[in-house]
Amino acid sequence: MRFFISMATALLIAGTCFATPPSAEVKTKVDKMIAAMSNLSTDATVVSEVKAYNAAPTKDMTQEKWKELTILSPEVRALTKNKLAVYLKTKQTPEVDEIFVSGSDGTKVAFLAKTTNWSHAGKPKHDQAMKGKTWIGDVEMDESTGKQSIQFSIPVLDGSKVIGSIVIGLSVSALK
Repeated sequence: MRFFISMATALLIAGTCFATPPSAEVKTKVDKMIAAMSNLSTDATVVSEVKAYNAAPTKDMTQEKWKELTILSPEVRALTKNKLAVYLKTKQTPEVDEIFVSGSDGTKVAFLAKTTNWSHAGKPKHDQAMKGKTWIGDVEMDESTGKQSIQFSIPVLDGSKVIGSIVIGLSVSALK
């Protein structure tokens, strides 16, 4: 038996699988969300928890181990239930699908839900924030949420010193 799909279906599938730059309309809305969430960069709770993590980062987790963990694994649950994660939940809005905070080494301090990767070191979302810059990604299907999303990152600042990164994933459909 042969399997055929229409050109329209093929384009729909392709359009949801690949990253694309945000439209001007989406970019404007992302910029507004960046402005609304930028206070997290210097928020006392965020800064103190990232500083504490940086003083004693998790050493026994690897990307390979992380991929094997489920959302119910104790290691994952600890990062969704710690003081910072509970605080981040109060910052979630209908547009926000995910928030995760990384220490200076790119590994996770806290998040709303399990992230695809344990470390984002070497990726623009972490590295640009560690340079004190805001980063905006492309519109793409997010592996961890299963939704069409766009992420941005901002630095965590202890005074003028960059000590970590915050990545916020926005639901594209909620932005429209």
